[in-house]
Amino acid sequence: MKFNTFIVIGLTALTISGCGVINEKNKGKGVNLFTVQQDKELGAQVAGEIDGNPAQYPVLDPNQHKDVYAYVNKVRDKILNAGGVDYKDEFEWRLRIIHDDNTLNAFCTPGGYIYIYTGILKFLDSEDQFAGVLGHEIAHADMRHSTRQMTSMFGVEVLLQVLAGDRAALASVTGQLVGLKFSRKHETEADQKSVEYLCGTDYNAYGGAGFFQKIQDAGGSNVPEFLSTHPDPGNRIEHFHEAAIGLACQGNKDYKTEYQLMVSKLP
Repeated sequence: MKFNTFIVIGLTALTISGCGVINEKNKGKGVNLFTVQQDKELGAQVAGEIDGNPAQYPVLDPNQHKDVYAYVNKVRDKILNAGGVDYKDEFEWRLRIIHDDNTLNAFCTPGGYIYIYTGILKFLDSEDQFAGVLGHEIAHADMRHSTRQMTSMFGVEVLLQVLAGDRAALASVTGQLVGLKFSRKHETEADQKSVEYLCGTDYNAYGGAGFFQKIQDAGGSNVPEFLSTHPDPGNRIEHFHEAAIGLACQGNKDYKTEYQLMVSKLP
């Protein structure tokens, strides 16, 4: 009986994850009990919940802020077209801006639905810094960190309930995902990927270090709560620079003037 139960559990996991099929894009990304398609479906569900709750998530209308969206989408596309994002063509990579100047945050759902708060846009100084932060969020989705992390938090059953349309489960998962605290390993992986993505562009590949440098320069007074369990900002700054040197990245553009013009158009 125990042997049969083990087989059933194993076959169920294979059915959910597609682990029986070798996928080059999943190499080095750990064990994930969800398929790429389920990442996309879960992300779409969460994005729908966020977009349908303007009181909590006041998303700027792309039609009313065309110049700002054109700018941030241009940066996104530059990263995606640099050649380092495995799921460039599979995931959505839709970007939305949440109007909240008090929140220094950005996040990306499974399947590539990206959300950037105006607070972090106004906090950053230049386009290469924004590209570094955006590359970090893209990396979380591309490495499929969210479903790996949430599977350990909620279990497979809850996430499958979300995919089945359970609104209570969806609301719970959405709230947790917005403030999701990734493991230190996942944060380090995302930092590394950010450098690798930007290394294929004309940006300073260590642009993502700019955010942590500003946090460090503020003496810790502006450290967002979601960073409380993350690697020390000083260590992350060093990692960004060392990774860029190790990869012999040649880009040196920051597009500071263009970035500040975009910020001036935010409400």
